Amino acid sequence: MFSSGVFLSGRIIAHLDMDAFYANAELVRNPALRGLPVAVGGRRGMQPLPGQQFPTLAQYEGRGVLTTANYEARALGLHSAMPTMKAAKLAPHAVLLPADFDWYKTLSRQFKTAVRELAPNVEDRGIDEIYIDLTGETGGDFEAAIELARHLKAAVTRATGGMTCSVGLSENKLTSKICSDLQKPNGLSVVRPDQFQEIIWPLPVGKINGVGPKAQEKLKAMGVNSIAELAAQPVDLLRERFGESYGLWMHESAHGIDRREVTLFSEPKSISRETTFENDMHVRRQRDNLTQVLEHLADKLSQDLARKQRLAKTIGVKVRFADFKSLTRDVTTGLTVCTADEVLQAARACLKKIPFEDKGARSTIRLLGIKASHLITPAEDALEKAAEESRRTKGQAQLFLDLEDAP
Repeated sequence: MFSSGVFLSGRIIAHLDMDAFYANAELVRNPALRGLPVAVGGRRGMQPLPGQQFPTLAQYEGRGVLTTANYEARALGLHSAMPTMKAAKLAPHAVLLPADFDWYKTLSRQFKTAVRELAPNVEDRGIDEIYIDLTGETGGDFEAAIELARHLKAAVTRATGGMTCSVGLSENKLTSKICSDLQKPNGLSVVRPDQFQEIIWPLPVGKINGVGPKAQEKLKAMGVNSIAELAAQPVDLLRERFGESYGLWMHESAHGIDRREVTLFSEPKSISRETTFENDMHVRRQRDNLTQVLEHLADKLSQDLARKQRLAKTIGVKVRFADFKSLTRDVTTGLTVCTADEVLQAARACLKKIPFEDKGARSTIRLLGIKASHLITPAEDALEKAAEESRRTKGQAQLFLDLEDAP
């Protein structure tokens, strides 16, 4: 059923997002940091200068990036993934602390446990965010959901020693995700079915999770900047410009349609796209055709990753020959993969590992596919990169000490 362009599901879904999680985690065990601009991403072993209580960005030298920054630091222009040396120029007196991943994981478990005690239907989306299906607990009543959300926020604060979160409430996951960002920090935002156009449509299209920078550029060239302008585009035009499935998804998202359920079990560890040819394709003579198919699959898989907010550590290809025998090959790099170009490059590297033939059973194929696996969220990727930077700089420091101690 449709009303005001919104798919009415009768559900109430919450998206709970911790506020500046890593930075505020440091404030829990060191309250003296409250009110100060704090960035996370420094090297272990950094000591404050004489007369200072904490190490600052002014002391940093290296090529690392910030894992996160609290709201006081963000007001100075700092943000996650910013090169630390650039941050030092913007806010040299901001406190810089090393990331403590064990501590962050502990607090993550604590806030999720507190939520499940009040509302058990929780979908884990990373270290600092979850979806919660509140339909059963509230009977589909938004006033009851607002009251429950307040209790959830209070429970999270108690469980974490004072950390805050922001909650978005709506009838689906997509809108709730947008909603939770509207009143950060420590916010509670609600979008009822009849409020979607009023509240969501004026926002930029980039607020829709899955509409990335490249899609935003293409939309801007079409004169589309807001979600309302996206909603006004004919669905056939979006399908033509962005592909059948992605174009339809964009159209439905702009109208507040999202049928995804809150998933209580672990999501699949991989995403794949494949196609079976009507007629077998020769690996040499029809190489151009196969290249086009590979590019198409890479583009679709990239869109799937964007919609699910996942990055892939491993890309694999699957080839089924005319005799129905299949071969798979994969590559794992030190970098995460998400764009169509990155997926395509990795897939080509996989194909080079397959022993094709000019004649015989391995000269023609009937199926080609690409799979992304070892999936992680962008937040988990940032944590791993920060951890690697911490290990690298710690190793360099130890080497320096070893050299100093050498006879």
